[in-house]
Formats: sequence, structure tokens, C-alpha cells
Amino acid sequence: MPSSNTQAHALPVLAVDVGNTSTNFGLFAAGAGEKDEPIGTWELTTPQRLTADEARMQATQVLRMLACDLKQGGSALPEIGAILSCVVPQLNDAWKAGLAAACKTRPSVVGPGLKTGLKMHYRDPAEIGPDRIADALAARATYGAPTVAVDFGTTMNIEVIDREGTFLGGIIAPGIMLGAQALHLAAARLPIVELREPKSVIGRSTREAMQSGLVFGEIERVDGLIDRVFDELGEKATVVLTGSLAAQMAPLLAHEAHVDQTLTLRGLHQLYARNM
Repeated sequence: MPSSNTQAHALPVLAVDVGNTSTNFGLFAAGAGEKDEPIGTWELTTPQRLTADEARMQATQVLRMLACDLKQGGSALPEIGAILSCVVPQLNDAWKAGLAAACKTRPSVVGPGLKTGLKMHYRDPAEIGPDRIADALAARATYGAPTVAVDFGTTMNIEVIDREGTFLGGIIAPGIMLGAQALHLAAARLPIVELREPKSVIGRSTREAMQSGLVFGEIERVDGLIDRVFDELGEKATVVLTGSLAAQMAPLLAHEAHVDQTLTLRGLHQLYARNM
């Protein structure tokens, strides 16, 4: 365990973002700034169940893949700081114990009691998902204010930062992949389709029609919601996209948007630094 804040801040940091569909890891070098990119990232599928030993094995494997240059002789890994964002409650305890064992330090967990540095206009800040806090924090630090961050995941989340840098709240809706799965499960004759831009809005086959409804429908929804956010703010804001489909969606949007695949991980790293 680090004996002081100085030692803790001097450690490399492993940021772990456990989502409903995937678990993302980012390793930051010791002393990395709030806008610095991770020196490596890794993504695994999120299981329905996980033991502490399995979490430790996954974290150790990821660290060995990402942190060869951090080894202190032989195969031993150095002491590493860790921060956890987990939106799957049944996996939270396993990841806390697994990270403590793999990193040899007590991990920070995003939740009540952790300092965010964000002024919030939210009725109950304890309700805000840890990934949403990380997105808002990193978006403000990287792109300034006002900023709108759109995260394409299992859910589609939009976070809104006003001109004063205050987190106003946001929007939560089913994600496009969830929509595709719902169509397949609820309608017996509808297949699972690849989520890519169709050649035309009018589909000439069932698959094309589904792709049009899912992809173009998502684009129209996001564009429309951004316009409504701008109207409520009274001004336009910088738009940043993150999540697995961000790069695919960006060129289809009517709004100019930055694609930032490490936004959430950088936000977690910033939270770790603030609380050390």
C-alpha cells in the first residue's frame, strides 16, 4: 500500500470500466496528466458472473500485456494504482478484491465519497452512473465548456456540461445494439443484423430495412436530442462521441463531433489523481 499521496500519484494507474457488455482497461504511466492518453488499452467481454480470483487473473493478464516496461525485474509487476467504474452491481465486489490482489494497492471505486471536482445540478448525485461521471469530467477537461458527450454503449448516454463547467445532467436511452437484440428477440422472423450504414433509407430486403431503421433511426434520434439540448442550453456546444460505435456514427451525424475512444478511461484516471 502506498504510504503517502505523493507515492500514490507516482504510481502507474490501471483504470477499469466495467460495462454491461464490455470491460475496458487503460494503463496510465506514473505522473501522467489529466489529458494524457493511456499507454495501452484492452477490452474484454463482461461476464454475467465473476469471482474475485477470476477478476484478479483477468487484471493480471491485462497488466502483463500492457505493462511489460513497468516490470521491476523478472516477471514481477510493480505496485500499481487502480480505479474502478462498475455499472454491474453483482460484479463490483469481485472486481474490488481482484484489483486489490493484482495491483497490490486498494483500488478507488467511483461512487459516493469520491471527489469529482464537478459542480452538479442533479437532484441526487448518488444516482449518477460512474461511467457518466468519468465521461463528463474528461469531456470538460479536454474540450472545455459547454460540452455534450455522447456515449454509444449498451445504453446511449448524453452528458451535458454548461458554459460554467457545471454538470447539468443528461439523457439515457436504449443503445442501438440493445435495439437490434430486442427486434430479434421480440419478432420471430427478424434476424440479428450487422450494424452498418445501409446503401439507402428504403431497404430492399428485411436486413436492409432493419439496418435502415436501426442505424438511420439512431442517427436521427441523436441529432434530434442534441438539437433539443442546444435549445435548452440557449447555445451550441462542442459534441464529443465515445463508445464502440462512435467512429461509425460520427460521419453520419448532422452535427460536427469529435470521436474520443478513451474518454471514459481518461475520466477515471482524472478521478484517481483528484482523490490521491
